[in-house]
Amino acid sequence: MKPPIFVFLLTILIVSCKESKQQDTTIETQKEVVVDNTNEKEEVLKIMKSYKDAIQNLTTEGTFQLFTQDATVFEQGKVEGTYKDYIDGHLGSELGHFESFTFSDYEIDVNVSLPYAYTTENYLYTIVLKADEAKGTKERTIESKGVATSILKKIDGDWKIIHTHTSFKKLNQ
Repeated sequence: MKPPIFVFLLTILIVSCKESKQQDTTIETQKEVVVDNTNEKEEVLKIMKSYKDAIQNLTTEGTFQLFTQDATVFEQGKVEGTYKDYIDGHLGSELGHFESFTFSDYEIDVNVSLPYAYTTENYLYTIVLKADEAKGTKERTIESKGVATSILKKIDGDWKIIHTHTSFKKLNQ
């Protein structure tokens, strides 16, 4: 009687070792997921173009919707605060002194890693300042080379600027 039990146990042991060996050689594979960010980049470009166009049109109208309420703005080594702070204490009043503001040689690069995107912009810009008879100043032109980096976040399906940093170098002074 011992030999049949021995044979039975030996068979179970061999079968279980064979199954175990098969499990050990199983290789799990994962499919690489490729995400096409073309549409996301286009949406980010629209946001940045809207902002650039507003500045060239010497207005801030419609720009607040491009930024989050707590978006931070740095310009030329200075922390300007939120976008509202920047408009109220800096850019908003400047625009009234401009005859024109024109970007040229504009290049933008967009990188998307959802839910964030960042942009780098390089450009030349020309500002024509209005003459001010009361101050005795004549119309004058300022030409500068500028760069900007902005960080955007997709919030509830919309891209919003959460941080922007600009700097420039005057070319004609």
